[in-house]
Amino acid sequence: MKGLFVTFEGGEGAGKSSILKEISQELRDDGYPVLETREPGGIDIAEKIRDVILNPSHTSMDARTEALLYAAARRQHLVEKVIPALEEGKIVLCDRFLDSSLVYQGYARGLGMDAVHRINEFAIEDFMPELTLLFDITPEEGLMRIAANKEREQNRLDLEKVDFHEKVHEAYQKLAVDFPERIKVINASQSFQEVKTDAIQVLRKYLPSIQK
Repeated sequence: MKGLFVTFEGGEGAGKSSILKEISQELRDDGYPVLETREPGGIDIAEKIRDVILNPSHTSMDARTEALLYAAARRQHLVEKVIPALEEGKIVLCDRFLDSSLVYQGYARGLGMDAVHRINEFAIEDFMPELTLLFDITPEEGLMRIAANKEREQNRLDLEKVDFHEKVHEAYQKLAVDFPERIKVINASQSFQEVKTDAIQVLRKYLPSIQK
């Protein structure tokens, strides 16, 4: 692949989506070819799956069903959008990827990280990002941000209790320890500008191989 695949991860309210947009614009201003996308979603089929997964009325959804739907959306998103962009030499900035499934369905839902990883092995065929920026914030602060942000998309995960989000936070910490070469932790409790500065500094270390 000629491009660079970067994923943005973190618990609810960490601010990763807003930071992604800011970094994307800064890289474009510098002349880099950038593609912004998200999971689940990014393409028509995956966006429709997203609507099913995150619909607040679907509280009866089984955890395994949820995990399988995420994997299906991920597969289509990869082959239809992400991989072609990387082959063209673009920097792909993706809001969530496999780590989210490992954390939310594998750990917080109790399916087991290994089990969820096996589901996704079939979907992604060992395809992983070169860099993952993990925006770290306590569940309490993240949920307070969500409550204060009236413009944010409200979804089914926002209805979960605090202990669910605490498990999410714990699982991300485990992944950061297990994969330090790929996952770089950003302190998301700082000001927006400080978080952006820290994130772009890390990302720029991976840019020399990308042609403007």
